[in-house]
Amino acid sequence: MHKPVVTFVAPSGTGKTTLLEKVITELKQRGIRVGAIKHDAHRFEIDHPGKDSYRFAHAGADTTVISSSETLALVKHQTSSPSPEELIATYFDDVDLVLVEGFKRSTLPKIEVHRCTGEPDLICRGAYHDPALLAVASDEPLQLDVPVLDLNEPAQVAEFIMTRVVQGTADEQRSSFSV
Repeated sequence: MHKPVVTFVAPSGTGKTTLLEKVITELKQRGIRVGAIKHDAHRFEIDHPGKDSYRFAHAGADTTVISSSETLALVKHQTSSPSPEELIATYFDDVDLVLVEGFKRSTLPKIEVHRCTGEPDLICRGAYHDPALLAVASDEPLQLDVPVLDLNEPAQVAEFIMTRVVQGTADEQRSSFSV
């Protein structure tokens, strides 16, 4: 099964997380089960000294799962970052759509976030022309070969994702079964 996925890309501090948070809320209100992946180019620590799970990892456990009736967390030490496709295939079989923050060099469909007060050049339409760019969410008008969505209208961004990605994936799957 082909899982609908969109990655949001932009320079740090542009507002990707804020936009994604609002888009997730919009999609949830439409009954969509949403998964989210955050790519961190830096080393991060989710476990903290003194916690049992930290103690397990510090003792040498390569993988630790923390589980309760409402939440599950996985801490896995690895030598390299898995691709978003690997993460989606492994952890997101129970959702309708996966939204990704980061992985700007992946081949996944993208929405670039742009602010007039930020970097003037786009990541996907600057020196590199990314064919996976679906749209740009911006707070200023831009002349591009892809739709420009209003960064301050998360409902518009959610509708674009529903129409272009979720419905598009369903249409693609239906046509692959046609004779």
